[in-house]
Amino acid sequence: MKILIALFLTIAASGAFAESDRQAPRTGVPTDVAKVISVTDIRFACGVVPVEMVYQDSQGRRRVATYLEEGGGCQTN
Repeated sequence: MKILIALFLTIAASGAFAESDRQAPRTGVPTDVAKVISVTDIRFACGVVPVEMVYQDSQGRRRVATYLEEGGGCQTN
């Protein structure tokens, strides 16, 4: 019985340490944006649509960020 308890505690402790090494997923628009080059036009889209933003970061590299945004073209009467 002591072996089972020791085995359980070992597995539980190793799982706790493994989770602390994980990085949180990145969401939203990146924070290192020096210059926006282009953004998808969603003025006439209705609903949640994918948006692609092409930008230049502070080191001069061109990057692309893709995210979801609510379009502005939904008509309600």
